[in-house]
Amino acid sequence: MPISTTSFGSFAGREVKLYTLENANGMRVKITPYGATVTSISLPDGDERAELAAGFDSLNGYFSKAYQENAPYFGCTVGRYASRIKDGKFIIDDKGYQVDVNDGSNHLHGGVGAFDKRLWVVERAEGHNLKLSLHSAAGDGGYPGNLDVSVTYTLTDSNELIIDYTGTTDQATPLSMTNHTYFNLSGFKETIHDHQARIDADAFLQPDATNVPVGEETAVDGHFTDLRQPVRLGDRLDQTETGFETYYRFPSGTETAREVALFTHPASGRELRVLTTEPGALFYTGFFTSDELSRSNGDQYGKYRAFCFEASRYPNGPNLPGVTDAILHPGEEYKSQTIYQLNF
Repeated sequence: MPISTTSFGSFAGREVKLYTLENANGMRVKITPYGATVTSISLPDGDERAELAAGFDSLNGYFSKAYQENAPYFGCTVGRYASRIKDGKFIIDDKGYQVDVNDGSNHLHGGVGAFDKRLWVVERAEGHNLKLSLHSAAGDGGYPGNLDVSVTYTLTDSNELIIDYTGTTDQATPLSMTNHTYFNLSGFKETIHDHQARIDADAFLQPDATNVPVGEETAVDGHFTDLRQPVRLGDRLDQTETGFETYYRFPSGTETAREVALFTHPASGRELRVLTTEPGALFYTGFFTSDELSRSNGDQYGKYRAFCFEASRYPNGPNLPGVTDAILHPGEEYKSQTIYQLNF
């Protein structure tokens, strides 16, 4: 089906559209150029539809007091740099930089006015393909270099949402983009405790006291983070104070996306497979998501009501020894692909 377009609200005096992609199986994905954000992923469910992604049905939802104070980043495109940078500082070519500090003492998800809070340009909207682009000027949030990025969403008849990222710069700069969609395969009928998770990683990055990796990797053997075999999430959440906020390291990054995780909801039979070219992903189970947030249809968000699987470069990558893909240089092209494939 062709992409359909409706009005979603207004931002900075400009109308903001909502683009709906639908495949032959009735899977629908809704995306707005505000933050290049996935607002909805829904599937046929008998005579009804099951909504699997956290989001809102109008732009106003992203500007409510509860959402702004909680800042869960529902469905957005994160950048310039996903996750945290220690103290908001890094050095490139012997020059130090200070970027926004917006998470305690650290920099989080690109800072105060990051990619998720911008209105992206629609470059292409045809068939099952939506391409959005953004220019980030030198000095943006403290980052060096004029940066041009794009994100392309493609919905296939194999129920794949393929997300392709590109970027170029005129000065060396950190770059790590990801998608921040929260999933609940039950259709938000229950928490994620009865979901099963398998993550194909034998190690994770050990965070410091401020929740930033500083170089130590820890094997998952004998640890609650070991999800190499399918595990009911509730059995592991009960072993933690705040659930998972864990960056898993895959054996290596690859030029073509390979499967790295599988999430299932046995009661509904729905599955989510994640494939990516990235070297790792942050698995977050939503402990800190506000219980005040909900969709207009009544879907309730909040603690353990949905999970994220954010494939990206290493958190704090510009400061980690041996990490070579955290900085984009002039003449290079940043390329990344993540695929969310649903079976239902």
